[in-house]
Amino acid sequence: MESNARNSIKKGVALSLMITSVVLVLMMIFGVIMLLNQGNMVKIPAQMFYKVMTIHGTGMIGIAALGGSAIMWYYLSKYIHLNHKIFFANLILSLIGVVMILTAIFGFNFSDGWTFLYPLPSFSAKIYGTTGALLFLFGLLLLGVGYLVMYFYLAARLIKEYGGLGKSLGWDYIFRGKKGYGPPPAVVATTMVIIANSTGILAGATALVESIINIINPNFTFNPMLAKHLTYAFGHIFANCTIYMAVITVYEVLSEYTGRPWKSNKAFLIAWNFSTLFTLMIYTHHLLMDFAVPRWMLIIGQVFSYANELPVMVVTAYGALMIVFRSAVKWDFASSMMFLAMFGWVAGAVPAIIDATIVVNHVMHNTKWVPGHFHTYMGMGVVAMIFGFMYYFNKTEGSQRQTGLDKFAISIYFFFFSGIAGSFLYAGKISAPRRWAEHLPEWTGSDQVGAICGIFVIVAAIIFTTRFFIGLKNVGKQTEQKSLKSVS
Repeated sequence: MESNARNSIKKGVALSLMITSVVLVLMMIFGVIMLLNQGNMVKIPAQMFYKVMTIHGTGMIGIAALGGSAIMWYYLSKYIHLNHKIFFANLILSLIGVVMILTAIFGFNFSDGWTFLYPLPSFSAKIYGTTGALLFLFGLLLLGVGYLVMYFYLAARLIKEYGGLGKSLGWDYIFRGKKGYGPPPAVVATTMVIIANSTGILAGATALVESIINIINPNFTFNPMLAKHLTYAFGHIFANCTIYMAVITVYEVLSEYTGRPWKSNKAFLIAWNFSTLFTLMIYTHHLLMDFAVPRWMLIIGQVFSYANELPVMVVTAYGALMIVFRSAVKWDFASSMMFLAMFGWVAGAVPAIIDATIVVNHVMHNTKWVPGHFHTYMGMGVVAMIFGFMYYFNKTEGSQRQTGLDKFAISIYFFFFSGIAGSFLYAGKISAPRRWAEHLPEWTGSDQVGAICGIFVIVAAIIFTTRFFIGLKNVGKQTEQKSLKSVS
């Protein structure tokens, strides 16, 4: 019975990774289509551009979260008993939500962007009908419900195992002088994600429900600025938590490959506790141009955006360097991707910190500078971690073995993704606006460079995905090699 439950966890993770890898490639294709259009290399109707933009933004974050949750669930099952049915429940709810969102966009012309800022959905409903707007909003709401179910279940399991979320964040070691090392990094990171992302999802759900009611009954209105706060709190926290779920595999893989345990010392625990708090506060750097926002909130957005880059990112990046240093680490696809992902995460944070400065933000925030920093830490950070974990999972639970093609694909992926990020940042420097379907001739050069680089990145991603699918033959069929806890 226990072996069957463990195999169910593995198969659930494998299924999530299969979906994640395919959708990632599709989202990359959508991204390249937008760049080709902006660069005047192909032309698509403006409405189609904004449909593609809506699914690209929504889909990329959503699928990164699915991949991150698979990583989190897989490693957490090493330390606490987990019921695989909860994981499948989140997966099913997510897939239903995705179908609703796709139907809203391509079936009913909803193209407001991922932000669904009130009152834009009601405007869209008046033009194209209420069905598309309601499908999109209910689809997002269903996605949120799925993650809340999973997070609340994990919270209950951690509370039962450790005696409280404070203890699984290491408060006994930080505040009460307990000696030794705290809970495993996977447990600490999961606790942070539960607290932060549950808060963010509830904020987003509030805005979604209010928008839904407004569409059904236009006499019901609410404060647009409050709606914007709720929306960006949700979006920023959810996007950040994709990193914090995925980074668990960095701790686990590099520790295993170097033969050195990644210990939760006091500095590590303090960093994760600070990041839990800061992640909830810094979304206001998206509102620095809104003059109606209280000044103290804008200052918080700037100051704590600086501070948030330091705790977990610096501790993790420094820890990765130290654990690898003179360790005779076994370099393969997984360890290489994890180590390079640290570069992507750190590199992506630099333009983010620059943009969080109020005087810079007023000039740069609505340019392609912001997609530049976002694509850097997402593509070369989070997505690289997911691809690396796919190889590790397949190597450990399946039958995949590294080839020269894998090494070639890694080089192609990071080299040309650097080109994409650089093209976005340069476009921001010359004030090319984001979210515009049409670009002036002065801006198209960077779009064309980004599109060409994107094509090579897609090729690498297809190689990763194809190799992953080929190597999945024996997942869930092998005898247990490592202790993975589970409960039916």
